[in-house]
Amino acid sequence: MLKKISYTVAILALIAFTVFKLKSNKEITEKRVYQYDKEKPISVQAMLVNSAISANTYTYTGTFEPQKETKLSADIQGKVSEVLVDLGSSVKKGEKLIQLDNALLKLQLQTVEIQIEGLETDVKRFTILSAADAVQGIQLEKAELGLKTAKVQKATLEEQISKTTIRAPFNGIVTAKLTEVGAFAAPGMPLLQLTEISKLKFTVNVPENKMAQFSFQQVCKISADVYPELTFEGKVSMVGSKANMGNSYPVQLELQNTPDLKIKSGMFGKVKVTSGGNENQISIPASAMVGTTIQPQVYVVKNGNAVLQDITIAERLEDKVIIQKGISEGDQIVINGFINLYDGAKVTLK
Repeated sequence: MLKKISYTVAILALIAFTVFKLKSNKEITEKRVYQYDKEKPISVQAMLVNSAISANTYTYTGTFEPQKETKLSADIQGKVSEVLVDLGSSVKKGEKLIQLDNALLKLQLQTVEIQIEGLETDVKRFTILSAADAVQGIQLEKAELGLKTAKVQKATLEEQISKTTIRAPFNGIVTAKLTEVGAFAAPGMPLLQLTEISKLKFTVNVPENKMAQFSFQQVCKISADVYPELTFEGKVSMVGSKANMGNSYPVQLELQNTPDLKIKSGMFGKVKVTSGGNENQISIPASAMVGTTIQPQVYVVKNGNAVLQDITIAERLEDKVIIQKGISEGDQIVINGFINLYDGAKVTLK
């Protein structure tokens, strides 16, 4: 019996010691953990909401494209005897680029020229003889008809010979070389690609609700991503009439490249458009918003407390948002000091 009492006392003592230790550990932990005093005001930074007629700047990303680009091919078939340019060569309008073999055509031209000389002599002789009634008039007519035919043949051969020389249709840069000496050229077979980048086109895709920001011949500022320090003036040359797969519309602007042609075809850039409103707008910094994307909110300072207020956004810009409803002119909203801030918290303004 005494032994059982001893065991019971020992167990109770162990339990008491454990409870005491846990309580002691809890007190130590609570002392170490920071306990925020909800009665203490939170220091925040706030701004006064104002409405104003302001110009909004919108930025659209697009791609630079060449003003002109074409693949050159031969009008007649033949073997390539000369290629006078290389990939990357700058060429002028009318400059000779490729020469096809035209030796046979030149021989045919010489033959026709000899025939023309003979026929011209016949025409002169028959004209004199016909005037003296020494020959029949029909012989003179046949000689004149033969001379006309030979001259047409000569003109045809000269045209064919001229087409064996492929020249640049405009100033540009050779951006693709698709043939070599000895290759066979045929009509429609591309031999070179010529690109003009002294003038460029800049194309952006614009949502339908922003189409009104662009108008024909409107001047906009354009910058290249790789050269942000350069600014170009682009003039709107085309406003799309048909939506693409993303339900946006292409808008195209024309601009002049730098003298050293820094901007290349395919580079990315941005165009900025400034659109002014006719009504007063309330705009706040985007960093002042809390909550979710579906339900954005802001803290409004009322009577020394931060009150969480639902808002409706009319439009999102780069670093600010236009408010449709939820706050009014004259309200104070918190823009900094959100740590430990909650709905109804007491606040002091920095």
